[in-house]
Formats: sequence, structure tokens, C-alpha cells
Amino acid sequence: MARIKGGAAVFTSAPVAIRNGDVEHEYRQDTDFYYLTGFEEPNAVAVLVPDHPEFKFVLFVQPKDPEREAWTGWRAGESGAIGGFGANAAYTIDELDQELPKLLGTADRIYYRFGRDPGFDERIVRLMPRFQRDRQRNGVGPTAIIDPGQTLHDLRLVKDARELDRLKRAVEITCDAHLAAMRSLKPGMFEFEVEAVLSYAFLRKGSRRPGYASIVASGPNATVLHYTANNCQIREDDLVLIDAGAEFEYFTGDVTRTIPASGKFTDAQAEVYQIVLDA
Repeated sequence: MARIKGGAAVFTSAPVAIRNGDVEHEYRQDTDFYYLTGFEEPNAVAVLVPDHPEFKFVLFVQPKDPEREAWTGWRAGESGAIGGFGANAAYTIDELDQELPKLLGTADRIYYRFGRDPGFDERIVRLMPRFQRDRQRNGVGPTAIIDPGQTLHDLRLVKDARELDRLKRAVEITCDAHLAAMRSLKPGMFEFEVEAVLSYAFLRKGSRRPGYASIVASGPNATVLHYTANNCQIREDDLVLIDAGAEFEYFTGDVTRTIPASGKFTDAQAEVYQIVLDA
């Protein structure tokens, strides 16, 4: 809050992506939004106003709706946003256009990142002429829009004890999964079978998802930097590159190892492996 004193910051949740029909892809909250709020629901907006006398942290959230919750799960609602996530005030997302100008109108600058949500970008742009008119009358109001990324990401570089514990846990789960994949690997398996071992090991130890698409690349597939098809059968003489990391509470491990499918390097494979290891 001290770094944006005098201004106001607006952060939007990650959008919902439709997979097909009325089925959605698994939802994952935007990392910056989660870092600031701990809130994992979609269709939410967080507003930080350090100089506001009452409402320094405001959340706009989906309203409670028993019918929708029967389909998609529990919602915090306004009371949950305050009681469970520490907001000083909360409104439904439908009230955004009414309340957002009031929260931003006395700030001297707005921290907002363009390019992630075109619809919200337009909302911010439409507000600026209104703020300019108000400033001519009362002498206060935003005069600039600033990307909050540098300020926020500088803060995120420094981890507290709880964050370090979560990061260490992500690495531990990742390492356990790699060892499980190594133990299971046999010639004749398909790459996706090894990926399934990784995914199971992640979930079993408390990781809700991989931190990125797992790479299980045998033979020449390992030369494709972001190979994720994972659909080839593994041959006896193949080396298998596995690049996979577990995500644990929004922290991700990242480990890459190359192992022989047969369980033993050939002389040539061992020589190349050692060159890479030395480098």
C-alpha cells in the first residue's frame, strides 16, 4: 500500500475459458490477483485505495446464487469477501460501474495493466474523460494510468516464511514425482503413461495441478523445446527427457532430467550426458 500511496490500483481475476458447449476449462486464478487477495473465484475485481478513509481494500465478487452454486460450487459472496478475505468492503460484480468511479475518483493516478482483459481495458479508458472533467471542477482526480507490474513483482521477489514453505513443498512434490516416473519407466511404454505417473504423484501429495504442461520426450522428441504431445512409444535405446513441475498453492517446482529408457546409459549417451552435466 505504501508504494502506491496517493493512487489507486485495480486488478482483475483471470477470465473463464470455455472448453466446449457449457463446459469450462479448469479454472486457475491469476497469480498476481491471488497474491494480493487469496481469492480464487472468477469474475472478481480487487481495488486498493491506500488513502481512502474506510475502504482501502475492496472486492467485487459474484453474488451468492444457490441455483448457480448447485452447478459450479460455493461462492463467498459479499459477506465472505469481507469475513474470509479481509476486504474492508465488498460489492457484487454487477455494482462495479456504479462503485468503481467513486473509489478511483480522488486518486492522483491509477495502477492498471492493459492487455489482459480488453473489455475491462475499455471500462478504464471510458472513465478517464469523466475524471478529467471532475478534476477541472474540484481539483482532484487521476491524471495517469501506470502498469503496476514492476512495483508488484518487486514485492513478489521477497518471500516470507509461509511462502518459502509452500515453494519448498512444491519442489519436494516435484522431486518425488520425478523419482516415481524414473522407477516406472520401461521400454515399450508410451510417453503419456509416464506423464500419468507424474500427474498421479502430484495429486497424491497435494498438488492440484502441474505448474506447466509436462514434457515427456523420448528420442528425437527431446530436441523440441516445448514438446507436450507425449504420444510416442518409448524405444529400448531412447533417452527420455522429463521436464515437469508440481504447483502447490500457486508456487511451482521446475525440474528437468534425462534418463535412459533401458535403465543404463550407453557409452555415447553417458559421455554426452556428462558434458551437459559439467556445463
